Amino acid sequence: MSENKLSGLFAYDGQISVSEVAPLGLQHVVAAIAGIITPGIMVAKVCGLSTADTTIIIQTSLIFAGLATLIQLFPVFHRFGSRLPMMMGASFACVPILLMIGGDFGIADIFGAQLVGSIIITLIGFFIKKIRILFPPIVTGTVILSIGLSLFPTAVNYIAGGTGNASFGSLKNWAVALITFAVVFYFSYFAKGLLSLSSILNGMVVGYLVALVLGMVDFSAVHSAALFQVIKPLHFGLDFKIVPIVTLAIVFLVDTVQTIGQFTATTVGAMERQPSDRELSGAVMGKGLINIIASFFGGVPVGTFGQNVGLVIATKAINKFILAFSCGILLIAGFVPKVASILTTIPYAVIGGATISVFATIAMTGIKTITAEKMTPENTAIVGISLAFGIGVALTQNSLAGFPSWVTTVFGNSEVILTTILAIVLNLLLNHVKNSERVAAPKTNEKTSVASKQTSLSK
Repeated sequence: MSENKLSGLFAYDGQISVSEVAPLGLQHVVAAIAGIITPGIMVAKVCGLSTADTTIIIQTSLIFAGLATLIQLFPVFHRFGSRLPMMMGASFACVPILLMIGGDFGIADIFGAQLVGSIIITLIGFFIKKIRILFPPIVTGTVILSIGLSLFPTAVNYIAGGTGNASFGSLKNWAVALITFAVVFYFSYFAKGLLSLSSILNGMVVGYLVALVLGMVDFSAVHSAALFQVIKPLHFGLDFKIVPIVTLAIVFLVDTVQTIGQFTATTVGAMERQPSDRELSGAVMGKGLINIIASFFGGVPVGTFGQNVGLVIATKAINKFILAFSCGILLIAGFVPKVASILTTIPYAVIGGATISVFATIAMTGIKTITAEKMTPENTAIVGISLAFGIGVALTQNSLAGFPSWVTTVFGNSEVILTTILAIVLNLLLNHVKNSERVAAPKTNEKTSVASKQTSLSK
């Protein structure tokens, strides 16, 4: 199929056929499915939920991932949503805090804190234009780069089989992952048209078949899953306690910066432009709105998905109907547990082998955004120091052991959070405070010089 015939894929409102949409939409689902359901499963375990309630958490994770993505594609009231091709799903940035709240308080406290925090974030979305000065390209580029770098261990973790897997690090897992990667690599760089655009899906299909032959696919969850199940509101309840609310609100604020970085990566990498104030405001407000609703139905907080950002950047396929197709699958899977269970049979090794190149694309988009700016000593310091502290602290176990436990929870478990905060602060110090002083200095010298001349003349 020629590039001209596929041109609709590269326009947000382009006209495309189901045969073009389906493989790319399915590709987004298989790339995201593990990430969508994993946080909910982790929360269910730490809260000691029953098998039935764990299934409900998985369902709500799928349903609200689909709804959150739809809101971004088709904004509600033309205000809540970005109208950009962004896959949304359960937020990994919030997982450490959710586990802490769930373990120390309970699942009702998670959703109570989520409700309050989401209202705060929705209100902040109204003022994005006023605070966007905090996020120039040198800051967003650093954030995007840290997002990509933070995903590398996730990809290798998946390649090795997933933490907790008895066969973690086995030759079999690596073999399946590398075969998957090889297929993705071939179709990405040596194929053309739709085969190239759907390279991730092609690799995952081949990898899945290899894993099936090797006995790595477990269908027990499919047999035990129900055919249909409706989610009732307030099933888990809502409790409001100050510590969970304040802690989760802080993480939501930091995650908002990550959201801005992900949307910026999408527009810069796939559309070759910066996002508008209206798009960023809608993105944040749309995420806040869906998280408010999700808190009533037991859906964990949603956020942007880096692997899907990478897919959009790698393929440049930004048509809204691609992700709308993905949403349809997620919603069906959410209401029909048997469908969801089929998607969960994809081995981690297959997902890792397919997505590691995608994560690399995200990191390179960050580098591209950074190097588009003039690399002054100030900008070099902003990038280098932020990444040094952010990545160094996250990768060094117990580096914050002397601080209160919440400090480790918020800043010690994610490369992105500390990197983001430092990039903002350093940019303000070096590119605003220092430059303003530098501009003020010549004026002072000029006045002094004029006064000196006048004194000399009077003599």
